[in-house]
Amino acid sequence: MAQVLVIADDLTGSNATGALYARLGLRAVTVGALAQVERYADRVDVLVVNTASRHLPPDRAAAAVRAAAGTADAAPLIVKRVDTTLRGNPGSELDALVDVLAAREPAARIRTLAVPAFPDAGRTTVGGLHLVDGVPLTRTAVARDPFDPVRHSRVADVLGAQSRRSTGELALDVVERGPDAVAAALRESPAETVVCDATENAHLHTVARAAARLAVEDRIRWVALDSGPFGAALAGELGLRPAGGPPARILAVVGSVTDRTRTQLTRTEAALDARWADLDPAAPDPGAVLARLRAAAAEGATVLGVRVAPVPSATATGSAAKAAAESAPRAAARILRALAEIARRAVTELCPGGLYASGGDVAAAVTSALGADGFAIETEVLPLAIAGRLVGGPHDGLLFATKGGLIGGPDAARDCLEHLRAACTRHTLGPTLSTT
Repeated sequence: MAQVLVIADDLTGSNATGALYARLGLRAVTVGALAQVERYADRVDVLVVNTASRHLPPDRAAAAVRAAAGTADAAPLIVKRVDTTLRGNPGSELDALVDVLAAREPAARIRTLAVPAFPDAGRTTVGGLHLVDGVPLTRTAVARDPFDPVRHSRVADVLGAQSRRSTGELALDVVERGPDAVAAALRESPAETVVCDATENAHLHTVARAAARLAVEDRIRWVALDSGPFGAALAGELGLRPAGGPPARILAVVGSVTDRTRTQLTRTEAALDARWADLDPAAPDPGAVLARLRAAAAEGATVLGVRVAPVPSATATGSAAKAAAESAPRAAARILRALAEIARRAVTELCPGGLYASGGDVAAAVTSALGADGFAIETEVLPLAIAGRLVGGPHDGLLFATKGGLIGGPDAARDCLEHLRAACTRHTLGPTLSTT
């Protein structure tokens, strides 16, 4: 049975949403015809059904959603994917989806989290208003769309024009206070549908973490109404995993100590629950770092990494400063040797499905320590971030990605790690889904 059922209203949105789940290591397939829903529902992790209903009248759009949802088995997570600018029939289609779920699970406490923000695409929600690059919907081109003009900027008003379910709002300042505050606010709200503010990816994960907690503690059956990334975040927080088992383990080795790198690694903690072990640059101890990596793996972490702890600001002057400067190359060499040794031993002991190295010197040292002849390049994840496989040596074929330490925005490391995890899933499950 699929772990996630996504009902979308157009093909491009369906495929883009499926890609977000694939980055989590889940096998996602987009289908259209009801016969295809039945064929693939038990063979994938994420089934995305395109009803092609965005430009239909509300009653016909609702009927299409009811047919799709009724054909598919109930999945642990049900998602109504909506346009990033809320065009189409989001309220009518949400009601149709929830009606089917309520009939199927009459004892369930069903509530909807409406989180249409897609920060990476410039779509945010603030004060209940949905914005495109900071501009309210009614002041953008979608207000003049020839097929589906959007007449409201407030998400609750867009839904309320079609939906009969009560709607509340969760303000950005509550989301900023973290999962505990969000969980408390959701408990207090009597609304069947709660519209949540979000301006960055971290906000999506905060709401998802709170919702996952309430799913367990309060037995709430959440339906996600979103444009793609929130549903994927909620799937991760609910602990949904590929049918074949947990996601492959990924090992990361990072030598850069820049502020940019630290920000990138912090994002991986929020998005991927990455666990980082710090290497003391003054006294690098591979054994101590490996012990922390083993402990994290034993606790079920699937993204494990070692990074160099930040060096305290130097206050020495005169001869002390000169001595420190002269010793810097030797210290850097010790750190590189330690990182390479950690990578060698961790790959052998923890058997990761993929390896990520940040920094050219680090990548070279790790490749050498693993006895590889080189690197078979397969794709560019982002500019100056390359993915492929190790060539030669005892770990020939190991998925590998490398990025410069000063390269990319805040989510660059996350993107590389997610690429590796998705590649591991494709490698494990094979390239095709045969219908024979």
